[in-house]
Amino acid sequence: MTTTKKLWIGIAVLALLSPLGLIIPALFGAGGAWGEWGLDEIKTMLGYIPRGMEKLGRIWNSPMKDYAVPGQSGEMTHRGLGYMASAIIGVAITAGLAYLLARLLGNRNKRD
Repeated sequence: MTTTKKLWIGIAVLALLSPLGLIIPALFGAGGAWGEWGLDEIKTMLGYIPRGMEKLGRIWNSPMKDYAVPGQSGEMTHRGLGYMASAIIGVAITAGLAYLLARLLGNRNKRD
């Protein structure tokens, strides 16, 4: 098995395990995953919302709010599917951009 194939298998396994960031905190009653707090949760924890965070919170919107698959309820199973979908989409976009960049830079070096 080639190193590249092992790498892709490892990335796929990590993408499939990504819902653990949702499941484990729920099992221990820890609330949301660390660092994935919304503005309402930040206000509860700190007593206020930092100005910069509040300003950016209005500008930045996620295509999949709370990792929920559009049209699905907020059940743990559906949110887990949203986590996996986000991981797979993120890997695909990143790999695609890296591939295009490598092709562009590789072709440019051949001409020089």
